[in-house]
Amino acid sequence: MLTAPRPVVRTENGLWALERVLQNHGFPHVAGADEAGRGACAGPLVVAAVVLPAGRRGEVPGLADSKLLTERAREKAYDEVVRRALCWSVVVVPPQEVDRAGLHVMNIRAMRQAVARLDPCPSYVLTDGFPIAGMPAPTLAVWKGDRVAACVAAASVVAKVTRDRLMRTLHASYPVYDFARHKGYSTPDHMAALGQHGPCPEHRFSYVNVQGNVKPAAIRQDVAS
Repeated sequence: MLTAPRPVVRTENGLWALERVLQNHGFPHVAGADEAGRGACAGPLVVAAVVLPAGRRGEVPGLADSKLLTERAREKAYDEVVRRALCWSVVVVPPQEVDRAGLHVMNIRAMRQAVARLDPCPSYVLTDGFPIAGMPAPTLAVWKGDRVAACVAAASVVAKVTRDRLMRTLHASYPVYDFARHKGYSTPDHMAALGQHGPCPEHRFSYVNVQGNVKPAAIRQDVAS
């Protein structure tokens, strides 16, 4: 009995290997989806989806998992991704929505929304770490996808840079927390400020470390002063 040849992932293609295999097997528009801000206790959850073009145009210089890049390198990679991408989208989930529905629920919902907004619609979707049901195309969850798939790395860069910019904007409104530096993650300095001032409206009140610092006024509106 004849069987179809098994796809071969060529390691010499590096970060673009998975896309090359899928494109060569009839899936021209491969989307990557990733998020930023899952581990933060303040600020939004940001999800991005990106389709890079096939061939050399899709090979973004300096592209890597956003966590492995310096801030300057991320900004440069972001500019290249949005310039070269066939299409890309971003979904911003406010902390109030994370509190209302839960982080995992909102993460999955935002992933679906980000992919659904892509035009043209992707023919295949790669996600980072865990599978997402309800996508408009076949989907594969890739362990450490932002380190092994270019489109996922591109999505991680877009999500991270977008979120960092939003946190710098929030810093102007709530300077006592120093959001511009720690981006809402639970660093010692952030926890010290949270203990001193209590949470602001941009904190995630469903998180234990935020709940433990709620002051009698419940939500501080005066921390910007």
